[in-house]
Amino acid sequence: MKVVGIDPGTAACGYGIVHESGGRLRAIAHGCWSTPAGEAPALRLKTIYDGVAALIEEHTPDAVALEESFVGADARIALSVGQARGVVLVAAANAGVACMEYAPSRVKQSICGYGRAEKAQVQRMVKAILSLDAPPTPNHAADALAVAICHALSPPLLRIAG
Repeated sequence: MKVVGIDPGTAACGYGIVHESGGRLRAIAHGCWSTPAGEAPALRLKTIYDGVAALIEEHTPDAVALEESFVGADARIALSVGQARGVVLVAAANAGVACMEYAPSRVKQSICGYGRAEKAQVQRMVKAILSLDAPPTPNHAADALAVAICHALSPPLLRIAG
């Protein structure tokens, strides 16, 4: 199973691709799309959409997994993250690829065994799980790989149920 993981955001949107076969995981690619703060919101979202669509076309994943929004004190940030999540969902739907969403605490629980793990701990565990030479950077890419790992290692019935 090949999974594209996405850590959505308009300023920085992380992506990571993992391949699971026989219980073994391998990192295929990871990175982050960054958009300038002064750029029009529609262009920022188009950058994310185009990036996700290109990843899906190039890697033909079985699924796209993304992190659900964390709604903090700033409603503007929650709105922009929601917009980024929306373009990811549309890119996956246009390509006919199933898309699943995971709460940040569930991703951290899957990767670190603790739902409130710090970002540095997630990076270290992703490095260990994928046998990488160094922790993936930036942390948005590490979070995206973590979401992909979470989906790839989820029991099949849990993936179907969402």
